Amino acid sequence: MAEPEKVTPIKPQAADGDAALPKLPANIEAEAAFLGAVLIDNRVLEELQVPIRAEHFFEPLHDRIYTRILALLERNATASPVTLRPYFEADEALKELGGTSYLAQLTASGAGLLAPRELAQQIYDLALLRELVSVGRGLVEGALDTSQDTSPMDRIAQAEADLFRVAEGAATGREASTFREAAMHAIKLAEMAMQSGGGLSGKTTGLATIDQKTSGLHASDLIILAGRPGMGKTSLATNIAFNCAEKHLDWQHQGGEFNYGAPVAFFSLEMSADQLATRILAEQAEISSESLRSGKLSREDFNRLASASQRLAELPLYIDDTPALTIAALRTRARRMKRRHDIGLIIVDYLQLLQGSGRANDNRVNEISEISRGLKTLAKELQVPVIALSQLSRAVEQREDKRPQLSDLRESGSIEQDADMVWFIFRGDYYHLLVKPDTPDASSTPDVQEKYRAWEEKFEQMVGRATLIVAKQRHGSTGNVPLHFQSDITKFTSPNFKDYSDYGYE
Repeated sequence: MAEPEKVTPIKPQAADGDAALPKLPANIEAEAAFLGAVLIDNRVLEELQVPIRAEHFFEPLHDRIYTRILALLERNATASPVTLRPYFEADEALKELGGTSYLAQLTASGAGLLAPRELAQQIYDLALLRELVSVGRGLVEGALDTSQDTSPMDRIAQAEADLFRVAEGAATGREASTFREAAMHAIKLAEMAMQSGGGLSGKTTGLATIDQKTSGLHASDLIILAGRPGMGKTSLATNIAFNCAEKHLDWQHQGGEFNYGAPVAFFSLEMSADQLATRILAEQAEISSESLRSGKLSREDFNRLASASQRLAELPLYIDDTPALTIAALRTRARRMKRRHDIGLIIVDYLQLLQGSGRANDNRVNEISEISRGLKTLAKELQVPVIALSQLSRAVEQREDKRPQLSDLRESGSIEQDADMVWFIFRGDYYHLLVKPDTPDASSTPDVQEKYRAWEEKFEQMVGRATLIVAKQRHGSTGNVPLHFQSDITKFTSPNFKDYSDYGYE
């Protein structure tokens, strides 16, 4: 019996034909064996665990053969040496290897059928290594090139971005999704919402009224959480961070088909990590921050604090309190956290404390626009929701109606345009306290006493009641969301009643 013909080996060449450079990592024999397995049994491609694409093949001829195989299969045709032959009769590279008989040589031994998955994995891994070599060479060349006006930090940020794409196996760029893939993803989200019982298809905020309005925090969304100082922006952000991280921890311990939580990255440009941790501890132990800082704790308070600290020790919540971050540096750090901890939610406190690139002496409005676009790009790149806190202009204070509007976004630029959702925090009791009349005494007139009683009655109705105004939402309707705020422990919760008329709306 005649022995099967052996595939003529194709030797890998140094990049760009430079013999002085080391050869790039490649296994031409593995590529040939894998192509042979596919041509013998097209179903091999259905069982792969890695996304092999044509550009993963080192040998250009193998790239073209694989591209043609995929084209045939896309038309529901069979890919074999016979069906491939008409497309390669004029191929010059194939002629050097003996012509179209090379296609038959690929299937001659059938050795690739013994381990097609392992061959595919090796082809994929070697392609990533070559891409890593390319990133390294680009980094070296860029660092040596001093002719361009580029800062070292920009070089580092670009290198981080390139390395992240390699780590994700997407250095050659993300392919467009078919409508079928997008529709299946949408159905999956609908299934999550149905099974959650609360219409939740994204990551939870831990606050039922917000989850009901927004269906959760969705991947690639930029959410702007804005308000005037004292409204509780940071408190709400820390509440959401804790709730989302805690839900992920529960899922790790209990399991379940869907995970409505996620590890959280909290970038605190205003408060230190210690201050933020103290605030979260106080919220969860239900102890005032003032008592915690001063040490005025009862035995019961201390027991609650110890219990909360044990729970928080396990929490997948990562705090970065580096001050004066640029948007490029923040994105670099976020990618690193994504690789190390697989974060699923990013919170930035707050947007106006970030810095832009500082190029071309841009004014502050353009700088804020660059920052908001950078945050939206980060959300899409990492496929996570990003919540960015934002200050509001003082125009709110100059109006009789203190409820924020989109036009109040400070140095707005493109904030409103880039955001998928814009939330405003409003607490009527905060402004009601500002118009508190003098406390009457025994000598006060009846009118003064009556005025104070009227103010006091209204304050009692308003105290602890907050409103989250959803001013923009790409995925749903806008409107008001009622919340309860415990000012002594800076904690937001959802009210457990349906009558919202006391919040100023029906």
